Amino acid sequence: MNIGIINYGMGNINSVVSALKYLGVSWRILETHHDFQSVSCFILPGVGSFKKAMQNLNKKNLSEEIKNQVLIKKKKILGICLGMQLLGNSSTEDGLNEGLSFINNKVDKFNFETNDNLSLPHVGFNNLSKISDNFELFKNIEKSANFYFVHSYKMNFNKNIKNFALCRYGNDFLAAFQKENIFGVQFHPEKSQSNGIQLIYNFIKL
Repeated sequence: MNIGIINYGMGNINSVVSALKYLGVSWRILETHHDFQSVSCFILPGVGSFKKAMQNLNKKNLSEEIKNQVLIKKKKILGICLGMQLLGNSSTEDGLNEGLSFINNKVDKFNFETNDNLSLPHVGFNNLSKISDNFELFKNIEKSANFYFVHSYKMNFNKNIKNFALCRYGNDFLAAFQKENIFGVQFHPEKSQSNGIQLIYNFIKL
């Protein structure tokens, strides 16, 4: 299996590459729509602004190719952190901005009106508060496993999602999801030690 890492100028490419090297799998960096043909699944990393990320994807003519590969050809995709948020309908970061719309979820900033002790961004290791039954992305991972987070915006939880994981920071938020061949994780598995390596391995093997 050849894993494609989508490079649109805002992803944590080096850490993802290191994790794939550790797992001993083949990978390549995808920078133009021509690069997508030779890979069997994709990782969409991301750090920074939702608005800028979508602008970069559109400027590089990658948005439509990603949709073609995922929705038409049914190849798997794993969105990481901002990459997960981009899979949703929209985000309120830097104004209301449209995402790739692979999943009917919106992204909003954390609201801590009832808890002044919490600050943004949400940074560091945090335990998952719930993993849905039979979510294969978390195979051989403990139900309360911890992962590394860095974010100020979160994807809202949609109760129609069958496979999901939640994490609590003030309130429960969507930490991971699967919709058919579309996967997203708000945390950084490539920075989450053994739990993260296991999750990336699970994604590849699914």
